[in-house]
Amino acid sequence: MTATRFFSDNAAAVHPAVMDALAAANHVDTAYDGDGLSRSLDGAFSDLFETPCEVVWIPTGTAANSIILAHFVRPWQGILCYEEAHIEVDECGAPSFYSGGAKLMPLPGRGAKIDAAALKTRLAGIRKDVHQVQPAAISITNATEYGLSWHPEEIGAISEVAKAEGLKLHMDGARFANAVAFQGCAPADVTWRAGVDALSFGFTKNGAMMAEAIVFFGGSGGSGVRELKKRGGHLLSKGRFVAAQIRAMLKDDLWLANARAANAGAAELARACEGRLMYPVEANELFVRLTADEAARLRAAGFDFYDWGEGAARLVVSWDQDAAAVGPFAAAIAAL
Repeated sequence: MTATRFFSDNAAAVHPAVMDALAAANHVDTAYDGDGLSRSLDGAFSDLFETPCEVVWIPTGTAANSIILAHFVRPWQGILCYEEAHIEVDECGAPSFYSGGAKLMPLPGRGAKIDAAALKTRLAGIRKDVHQVQPAAISITNATEYGLSWHPEEIGAISEVAKAEGLKLHMDGARFANAVAFQGCAPADVTWRAGVDALSFGFTKNGAMMAEAIVFFGGSGGSGVRELKKRGGHLLSKGRFVAAQIRAMLKDDLWLANARAANAGAAELARACEGRLMYPVEANELFVRLTADEAARLRAAGFDFYDWGEGAARLVVSWDQDAAAVGPFAAAIAAL
């Protein structure tokens, strides 16, 4: 029996419009990021976010996060983040590697959201002397590692602390599209208007083949960003193929339509998981309580998902999983 996958949106299909865009880009053009598609990104994202943006394409989310943070911090400084943030537990030390040694400084939080009050307390406990690591940036994830979506006022509260301390605010947006779709707001409302300095805008999980965008707001980019990209081995010779994917995802708000489809599937699963949910479902991920026996029964029925510690599982709905794909899984969970 072929497993019906709900283990990761990284495994989703590439959207046909992205495939078409890759084919259309298959012609001779300037190498690296000097082609017309790459040079069009600043304008395209400036329109989307309603403010001037500096945009750099990148093939992976890990590199996007790490390059932004390496641009914001010096090797002897620190980055405040949630204790289970992707940059802390799932990027093999890449932020420290790219930055030349900057320290990640984890914080607790509910649903993978750091709390503004706890952030203030942590900052107050750091002596302003040469013996202790001084933070230079804060990183938050939207949607969070537990599938929660940040509200603009919540981001604003973190930004207020950041600005008071002279810290940059980075947003890991691997599932940014899903968070925006849930909030029903303008992309600007949960980024620069709320005080975010730079965003890793993820497209790979949402229909692209391998394409992310580093988006700087308010002039926070500039000199050094492209050098970090080149030095890290991410300046692809035929970079137009990455830019082509991004432009296809932006066209007619395909990025948003795909996220809405994935969120709708997750909401359907959530209704079947009543009483099992560990967190509210505010994007395309669900964290549910399942016994080992229940998980085995679901797998035996042909459904695939991640175990998430003892007695729990993570379920992820992708943009390409319609009601016909989600419905049987929802029914199987409801029947447990």
